[in-house]
Amino acid sequence: MQMMTKLKFAMFALALAGSAPALAQENKGPIIGAWRMTSLQITDSQGKKADVPYSGQVIFSQSGTLSVQAMDPDPAAKPTTYTANGYEAYYGPVAIDKEKSTFTITVESSLVRNLIGQELVRVFEVAGDRLVITPVDLEEGWRVTYERL
Repeated sequence: MQMMTKLKFAMFALALAGSAPALAQENKGPIIGAWRMTSLQITDSQGKKADVPYSGQVIFSQSGTLSVQAMDPDPAAKPTTYTANGYEAYYGPVAIDKEKSTFTITVESSLVRNLIGQELVRVFEVAGDRLVITPVDLEEGWRVTYERL
């Protein structure tokens, strides 16, 4: 009897393993994956736009997490809300709202400790292999563009 139970379990495990790639494809939204930063643009209070020479990446995992890393190459970069020593890094669970084209990350860990526990809501737009992320509050004055890795 135990042999039959083990055999049934093994067959179930094989069937489940075989269907995993199909299930992953069904859940893969256009934003899921790894993206390399191609530009960061800021807008000052007078509406003047400027490109900032940042580099970085963002990863939206299939399991529902978000990871961000970005760097300002200027060694004298001043700290910001999101950066320390010109570096930005945070991670946490993410909820994606495809209908509204927004996502919300609950910051679980961050280089800037004041971000830990905060919920950050962002607007996204995906066109082919291009991802643009902006804040919900346009007063923050930034826009970041990525390309799919």
